[in-house]
Amino acid sequence: MQQDIQVTIVGSSNVDITALMARLPGPGETVLADSYQLSPGGKGANQALAAQLAGAATEFIGAVGNDSHSAIALGQLEDAGVKLDRVARTEQPTGVAIIQVDSAAENSIAVISGANSTVTAQAVQAAGAIEGILVLQGEIPASGIKAAMDGATQRIVLNLAPVIELDREYLLKANPLVVNEHEAALILQQLDGSETMSTEAEPVIAQKLMAHGLASLVITLGANGCLVAEQGSGIQQLPAVKVKAVDTTGAGDAFTGAVAARLANGDDLVQAAEFAGKFAALTVQAHGAQASYPRSLQNL
Repeated sequence: MQQDIQVTIVGSSNVDITALMARLPGPGETVLADSYQLSPGGKGANQALAAQLAGAATEFIGAVGNDSHSAIALGQLEDAGVKLDRVARTEQPTGVAIIQVDSAAENSIAVISGANSTVTAQAVQAAGAIEGILVLQGEIPASGIKAAMDGATQRIVLNLAPVIELDREYLLKANPLVVNEHEAALILQQLDGSETMSTEAEPVIAQKLMAHGLASLVITLGANGCLVAEQGSGIQQLPAVKVKAVDTTGAGDAFTGAVAARLANGDDLVQAAEFAGKFAALTVQAHGAQASYPRSLQNL
């Protein structure tokens, strides 16, 4: 029998085409890569797998094409037991991400939305009721994000990555908003109505975001851990787990999915972020996004 859904992800699903190389090319430059691989990705699908593996019964709502890439895009979610009944099949091709990773584990990513562009308000409303904690990202249309938020019955985890224009009232529904330092500055720019992105330190940006009325906020800082802020509780910095990173692709998604899973299982936000930091640290020690996610929680 299907377990009651604890986390629902409405979002994107891609096939990642990853090229491994000594260094990333500059503008107009060609660099020979050492190898490449095809693997499942997309921020929504990554977060769905992470939430499931981190201990929450999870559903993914999104869209793929009627093409051979769809099996790659959904394969690891299906194997892990993520509920996929409401993934639409569209005439648009399955989304693709073209990823370059260098020897220092830095990456650059270009995303072709494909079927993800069809996850609009109409599609989300047609999918029906949303169960459990809702998780959203910025790789689907803003109308789909807003429709999902309107249908949410529990708290909303918003990972607005990439940062897209979203009405203030919807930004403030996030609890928490989970972003990296660059995304945090861009969102503050949106909320301030400023033409200039803030270059202030992350704790200051966190304070200013919270002053706009966010219920809670997590700013991920890579090797420097993360900042956690909640109304009435101030800002707390959590250290990162020290590991040797070989590929950071999908680590932020692993973090977000794990946060949602632990919140669904009763952790407070600091506890959830601490767990998610450990979960994400395991993922950067192997190549790929979903393939690097831990299948066991014994080391956490």
